[in-house]
Amino acid sequence: MTEKNAKLLVDGKEYDLPIMNGTLGNPVIDVSAVQQAGYWTYDPGFKVTAPVESAITFIDGGKGQLLHRGYPIDQLADNAEYLEVCYALLYGDLPNKAQKDEFYAKVQAHTAVHDQLRKFFEGFRRDAHPMAIMIGVVGALSAFYHNDLDLSDEEHREVTSIRLIAKMPTIAAMCYKYTRGEPFMYPRNSFSYAENFLYMMFATPADPEYKVNPVLVKAMDKIFTLHADHEQNASTSTVRLAGSTGANPYACISAGIGALWGPSHGGANEAVLNMLDEIGTVENVAEFMEKVKRREVKLMGFGHRVYKNFDPRAKVMKETCDEVLDALGIDDPQLELAMELERIALEDPYFVERNLYPNVDFYSGIILKAIGIPTSMFTVMFALARTSGWISHWLEMHSSPFKIGRPRQMYTGETERTFVKLEDR
Repeated sequence: MTEKNAKLLVDGKEYDLPIMNGTLGNPVIDVSAVQQAGYWTYDPGFKVTAPVESAITFIDGGKGQLLHRGYPIDQLADNAEYLEVCYALLYGDLPNKAQKDEFYAKVQAHTAVHDQLRKFFEGFRRDAHPMAIMIGVVGALSAFYHNDLDLSDEEHREVTSIRLIAKMPTIAAMCYKYTRGEPFMYPRNSFSYAENFLYMMFATPADPEYKVNPVLVKAMDKIFTLHADHEQNASTSTVRLAGSTGANPYACISAGIGALWGPSHGGANEAVLNMLDEIGTVENVAEFMEKVKRREVKLMGFGHRVYKNFDPRAKVMKETCDEVLDALGIDDPQLELAMELERIALEDPYFVERNLYPNVDFYSGIILKAIGIPTSMFTVMFALARTSGWISHWLEMHSSPFKIGRPRQMYTGETERTFVKLEDR
């Protein structure tokens, strides 16, 4: 909604820049008129640029607020199941009983993958990183669902969204099984979403009646919920940018997975465990934290680029972390080391004053390790959960007119040169 204009004065000429207001967050200045003046805007990292209008997720980093369709993340994590959150992201609100039953049934109908897709895994080395496998296999889905895919058809877009949410746990578990040389386990639709995933991860043909610990099911469902969406981050922006070309949606999600792989994004919880490996023992924690103060090493899993005071997901994740460690009775030196890091960060004025609090990545890494999920699979867990957010943004974009993404640049290379033949140089 436009209420007033800002003024841009360039070379003695004045231009109106409409100021737009959303329902929450900072007002946004429409800078389209800058081009009329013969200029572009410069914003490295898109830190203050809003390239899209969205009604899915809202973040206020200063207040430590994260809303999905208006619902605070802690309320969703404590009271809703992950698939209910998926429904809200896709359709705009939490489902009633009938809508929930129908949606769950649709997801369950698409959990299996085409048998030929299983053969794609054989093309990867057994020691390949699970994220590399996931990027390839999810991208390969575009070869299975393309002939009858009409992106202008609302029903086609909807079934694509449901299909991706349903198949990601199956594909993620297959990535894990393949790297371990174990047989794939087919999904069991009598299980819940998180329970089914853990079953496919840890059950074997020798133990088909494998029972999943309900505490772990609850923890995994919360991990999925807490990572479901996070507004216009690097991977979501990648999915939207790829989707703006009209590309196959499975290829768009594969692109998002690739962006998520980076240690500055989805690889952060993996980086936490790697950091703990480098520290070694509890006796080394104090010296490590002093090195952090001297800026000699990085402290992974603490603080957040967006949340300036606290990460609203971290409180829920810490409670879940405590529940999991208590239920499993784990005595792991690395987990003891992590708890000492947490203690220092929460008590030492240096870290308190700089808001270097443990974030969601710190606790999620500890939980996943406790469950028995290897470090190399951490980002795969993130991709599995974030698929609901990615495809919701893709769906939102395709549900109204949109333009192909085309960022500009500030060119700093050579000016025009005269070409000289090789023999004359």
